Amino acid sequence: MIKIKIKNLYKIFGRNSELSIPLVEQGMGKDELLEKKGHVLGLSNINMDIEEGEIHVVMGLSGSGKSTLIRHINRLVEPTSGNIIIDDVDITGLDKEALNNFRKNKTAMVFQSFGLLPHYNILDNVTFGLDIKKIDKLTSQSKGKQWINKVGLEGYESRFPQELSGGMQQRVGLARALTNDPEILLMDEAFSALDPLIRKDMQDILIALQKDLKKTIVFITHDLDEALKLGDKIAILKDGFLDQEGTAVDILLNPETDYVRRFVEDVNRGRVLKAKNIMQDASAISKDLLNGQSLKVKADDVIEKFIDRVVVDKPDLIEVLSENGSAIGYLSPDRLSKILRK
Repeated sequence: MIKIKIKNLYKIFGRNSELSIPLVEQGMGKDELLEKKGHVLGLSNINMDIEEGEIHVVMGLSGSGKSTLIRHINRLVEPTSGNIIIDDVDITGLDKEALNNFRKNKTAMVFQSFGLLPHYNILDNVTFGLDIKKIDKLTSQSKGKQWINKVGLEGYESRFPQELSGGMQQRVGLARALTNDPEILLMDEAFSALDPLIRKDMQDILIALQKDLKKTIVFITHDLDEALKLGDKIAILKDGFLDQEGTAVDILLNPETDYVRRFVEDVNRGRVLKAKNIMQDASAISKDLLNGQSLKVKADDVIEKFIDRVVVDKPDLIEVLSENGSAIGYLSPDRLSKILRK
């Protein structure tokens, strides 16, 4: 089910910016618009459907419009034109009171800069959103402690932000957002300021939490590896335009533009693609292979995890298993070889 629908969204910065929409529609680009009209093109005719319960990654280089886009979803930025429909409600038409209620109850945001209150301890930072809602202290602190534990910070409740490392502070930011129990989680370059190992830990924490939470998450990044690891769907922006949108497999194996092709050309597919991404059903596999010797792998195993076993054991077929151990798909060594060479 579609949770967020973005329709014909334009954002042009500058006075009387709506007058420049026809020029952009006729093909005027970002540089020309700035030179001739003094307007800055943020987003041009963005159309995007974000499914409930998925992680939808929006990526691109600096200036591509990705942070501008995510800020439209809770109307921190007002559109020049277009609609943002959430649960069948066009939030571009909400008045101030309705918008405040929407922000309090529907969304939460995790920022790159953590955004913690230095004079609040960790527990008070985590329960800040509940305090604004005037939830009683006992309930809010109980809920806050639960999320502090879930992000691995048990025992740090009475500490202050300056006593924690960057990675720990970002865990606090994530716990604060989740304590508010939002339906939509907006994460703007949330892990970009972290060291590589801590960043990987945060990605793993988010993936683990999402298995249970099934939140609708919009995640902004400039890092393709992060996008491929986290995203159920990936949208790539360039100069305010949506260049390509699809699954990790779509983006990696079928780049539609030179811009996307340059993004993916150096990606190690073995580290990114999972068995479930490239498996086929039984109807696509010959009977000889189905009756042959098989190698069993888990659906979430990346190719790199099992490729050595394929080389050594030389199975006729790779059988892809669900978490409960049942076969959900198949992968022939020939298909695996073609994907890695593509």
